[in-house]
Amino acid sequence: MSKENDMPIELFPGFSSVSLPTSGGDLYARVGGPVDAPALVLLHGFPQSHLCWHPLAEDLARDFRVIALDLKGYGRSAAPAGDGGRHTYAKRTMAAEVVEFMGQLGHERFSVAGHDRGAQVAYQMALGMPEHVERLAILDNLPVHAVWDLIETTPGALPHWTEMALPTPQAENALTVDAIETLVRAHTGDGTLGCFSPVAFEQYRQTWRRPRNIHAFCEDYRAGATTDREADDQDLKAGRTITCPTVIIWGAEFLGRGPETPLDCWRRTFAPDAFGVEVPKGHFVTEESPRETLIALRDLMAR
Repeated sequence: MSKENDMPIELFPGFSSVSLPTSGGDLYARVGGPVDAPALVLLHGFPQSHLCWHPLAEDLARDFRVIALDLKGYGRSAAPAGDGGRHTYAKRTMAAEVVEFMGQLGHERFSVAGHDRGAQVAYQMALGMPEHVERLAILDNLPVHAVWDLIETTPGALPHWTEMALPTPQAENALTVDAIETLVRAHTGDGTLGCFSPVAFEQYRQTWRRPRNIHAFCEDYRAGATTDREADDQDLKAGRTITCPTVIIWGAEFLGRGPETPLDCWRRTFAPDAFGVEVPKGHFVTEESPRETLIALRDLMAR
């Protein structure tokens, strides 16, 4: 384990820092809570890092061994060059790397909560490696194939999914710090950045200035437009479903405005037995609606 002197540790009091090698590069996490407690890994989404979990982490660490992890390409984890979305940033690949990381920490079975892109990694883990996943929380996202169905049937829906999947360097050149900040504002319930901790947001901005991370973000979305979509089609055709206890959490002013509830979408596809919780405000549920999100997660962990 390695301590990070320049980390804003006040956001994760009592947590340590760890960076461990995996087949896809080093992954970084903050770890806290009782060593012998049930493990809960927290996965962020684009364009954030593990810091998005800071409003919930200290409370969760009272009863669980909490591992708030930076996905490959994000935060302090490795950001290797991609391959056009084929394998390096495919969610099945990233899910396997999280399992590797957790195994090195001594956790062969654990619960996982994923927001946004982290939700895609989390559900691939639950579908393809169910022996490792005890419980699953999906925060404000839909199955990849369902997102593309929405994009293709609803003019103007989620244009960044298409724009960020454009070939290198077209997508990378367009993904400036200002462009990312504009996108973030559009996804909050009130159209402002008021829900974010200034300390956390400055850390996000630092990542957005690094070319290797910008490339990784685009590779993540290129995989979402190709390999991840194909993986969903394969799983649907094979009739694979998520069998562990699962909660779907979504923001009323983001996915809550869609043509069907996220819970209905997940139930008709991969999670027929899931339960659902709509929370106030927008897409960034851990920072916009921390209390309600925490209650939903604790409900899941009690099942």
